[in-house]
Amino acid sequence: MTKPRIIITDCDHENIDIETNVFRNESFTFEHLDCKTEDDVIANCQGASVFLNQYAPITEKVMANLPDLKLVVRYGVGVNNVDLEAADKYGVQVCNVPDYGTNEVADHALALMLALTRKIPHMNQLVRSGDWDYQKSIPIYRHSEQTVGIIGLGRIGTSFAQKVQALGCRIIVCDSKYKNNQSRKLPDGMELVELDELLEQSDVVSIHCPLESAYNLLDVDQLKRMKNTAYLVNVSRGGIVNESALDTALEEGWIAGAAVDVAEKEPLSADSPLFKHDHFLCTPHMAWYSEQAALELKRKVAEEAVRFLKGEPVHYPINEIHNLIKE
Repeated sequence: MTKPRIIITDCDHENIDIETNVFRNESFTFEHLDCKTEDDVIANCQGASVFLNQYAPITEKVMANLPDLKLVVRYGVGVNNVDLEAADKYGVQVCNVPDYGTNEVADHALALMLALTRKIPHMNQLVRSGDWDYQKSIPIYRHSEQTVGIIGLGRIGTSFAQKVQALGCRIIVCDSKYKNNQSRKLPDGMELVELDELLEQSDVVSIHCPLESAYNLLDVDQLKRMKNTAYLVNVSRGGIVNESALDTALEEGWIAGAAVDVAEKEPLSADSPLFKHDHFLCTPHMAWYSEQAALELKRKVAEEAVRFLKGEPVHYPINEIHNLIKE
């Protein structure tokens, strides 16, 4: 059998030592490219059967022009840069790594929530300017008397919920997996509600759902339903919250504040009107990161590719394709 052409289409990590070791142990070789556009991928990846992919767009045009492509493994959870319909059409298996940074993302969401509810960044700035006055933080509310609404109760949403439960918060959840499957049991101490009810009752709304099914889920109408004392946290994907609507919500006081780790177009421009709001916090899509999570991600991406190449079942399939490469 001709050795498969394995390509890392793009990767902004400091090195690829982990991937190199995984492939070397299985006697596979690979190439590391820096593709930015679909035309880059098409021009440089002819004959490739396996992609390890970070940001480069894997579109229908790419798949149509790379007939040997059989697998795309994403560095991360989201697959919004991969055309899944086209993957089904062209018989391309798509995989991700959904479990490498679960605790990190949940921890980050909790940190953003606490920063907002305890008003830490704002008070830090006041103290630095010489204003030592706790009354400038009024009002702050006891967490054990707060309701936290979680949109999406997958791995990360569940981990976040468990951490928030430790604060004594009431937890309400909106998730179609539980709504549409009566046999699926919600974890103890959580209540299943409709989205409108969640927005109206929550003191904090935290988003943990995929973009593919939730683009513009929170726009003007939804944000207006929130309490004017409530906070919004998004560590999932930009585009779930309409940024123009969020700017209006902050400007007009529909909500008390928001913290995000993601933007619809990243990086979020320094000219974004969101930055004029003191009660808006933003981090640079870093919720997934810890040293341990970064190494785990790299290892699992390479190991998934190896399983596929050896004709073994993949662990993290996004679609149901079975065009395994066999001798």
